[in-house]
Amino acid sequence: MSEPAFQRRGLGDVIPAPAEVRPDPAADFTIGEGTAIRTAPGSTEARRIGEYLAALLRPATGYALPVGEDSGEIALLLDPTPDLDADGDFDGAPDESYRLEVTASGVTVWAAAAAGLFAAVQTLRQLLPAAIDASGPQQGTWVLPGGEIVDRPRFPYRGAMLDIARHFFTVAEIKAYIDSLVQFKINHLHLHLTDDQGWRLEIDGWPKLTEVSGGEGTGVDGTGPGFLTRADYTELVGYAAERFVTIVPEIDMPGHVNAAQVAYPELTADGVAVAPRTDMEVGYSSLVADKEETYAFVEDVVREVAALTPGPYLHIGGDEAQATTAEDYRTFIQRVLPLVAKYGKRVVGWHEMAGVELPETAIAQYWRIEATDEGTARAAANGSKVIMSPADRTYLDMKYTPDSKPGLDWAGVINVERSYDWDPADRLPGVSEQHLLGVEAPLWSETLRSLADVQTMTFPRLPAVAEIGWSPRATHDWESFRQRLAAFGPRWRNQGIAFHASPEIPWT
Repeated sequence: MSEPAFQRRGLGDVIPAPAEVRPDPAADFTIGEGTAIRTAPGSTEARRIGEYLAALLRPATGYALPVGEDSGEIALLLDPTPDLDADGDFDGAPDESYRLEVTASGVTVWAAAAAGLFAAVQTLRQLLPAAIDASGPQQGTWVLPGGEIVDRPRFPYRGAMLDIARHFFTVAEIKAYIDSLVQFKINHLHLHLTDDQGWRLEIDGWPKLTEVSGGEGTGVDGTGPGFLTRADYTELVGYAAERFVTIVPEIDMPGHVNAAQVAYPELTADGVAVAPRTDMEVGYSSLVADKEETYAFVEDVVREVAALTPGPYLHIGGDEAQATTAEDYRTFIQRVLPLVAKYGKRVVGWHEMAGVELPETAIAQYWRIEATDEGTARAAANGSKVIMSPADRTYLDMKYTPDSKPGLDWAGVINVERSYDWDPADRLPGVSEQHLLGVEAPLWSETLRSLADVQTMTFPRLPAVAEIGWSPRATHDWESFRQRLAAFGPRWRNQGIAFHASPEIPWT
């Protein structure tokens, strides 16, 4: 007696939408008990990705899915010059690009680098029925739709941000968040580590930062205590790297520093301790631009964070510094920019930083809802790249509806269509496609109290931003997206991921 058939997926029914899709319904492949995974000979990275794929598929299928280099119906292959386009017009493929071919006899993935194989695995996962994400064996046939996908990212930087300063999240919770993000080819996780309400990363030589400002009573409403030790942070960086996610650490300054000044009063103007803050106000704190103690502190922090972070970026914040005069802000930024470069990192800052002349290597992250910004446009004209994160489109902490909880609404109410219906190359005059490094969806944690809150605010809006960052502009289509997104309801339920059941989406 044959097993029941799960609903067949279409070759293009994935998020983000692939660059090129060539279906062949006569070439479907069925994963069975004897299916094995073959990986590129001599590549430990390909072998690791093969094991990762097998681990994803084994619980629901119940199949052994052995991984090796000699034989297998599912092949993950590395080729420094893969044939990624039959038309020959796809030269200089980035590391995340891949070609995936499904025939009746098997599945083959070609990529120039391991990151491309990992991206292809996320596509393969989505091409299988939603039951593949179940935690135990399911009865049914596991069919992959036949044809060919050629895929590559529109932008190299596709990010999400998690604020662990206003409310701390544990190593296990952050790992779970990373696993949910990579399914949509997100490749950067920006961690907002410090703010007025808490300091969340251990710094040698400055132990009170976490002893005082990472302990009980910290966070908004005093409900979010905790911090990452150096070992915790290193573990997270490694876990993310295994999933081809770069951690971008943020130490916010010269504003948003009340927690640091609570721990070390010598960082205030008069050397007098300030009171801890657990409210949601902003703009009242500042490091002192004309004290050498300030720069000794900043250099120690930058040096240590840079040493712990193998990725190329270090975010210095720079936003909402209302308590810093324009002259002091300029002085501070001009002193700090060389420190980041000194320790081998490329500086990222919120777009207020672009009010100061920036080196070409600096990256401005635009977050406001205004349609113009002279500083960001000037920085782009001078060679700086821009990450686009307009609050009225990408901020995941905004409410879905006026009465939804948790969330805020200062940037407006953001439903899924609003998260999807925009383009980063059209957002700011003077900032076009060639100026963009990519997009990022920030999630601030003032109203969050659990991983379920994080997931609910992230999904289903994060996939919209992910598709904007990965897929060709020509594929952008709301009706197509909402239909593809609908299939993720049962996937998220199978994975135990909380999500907002937006009425815009015809959930399956």
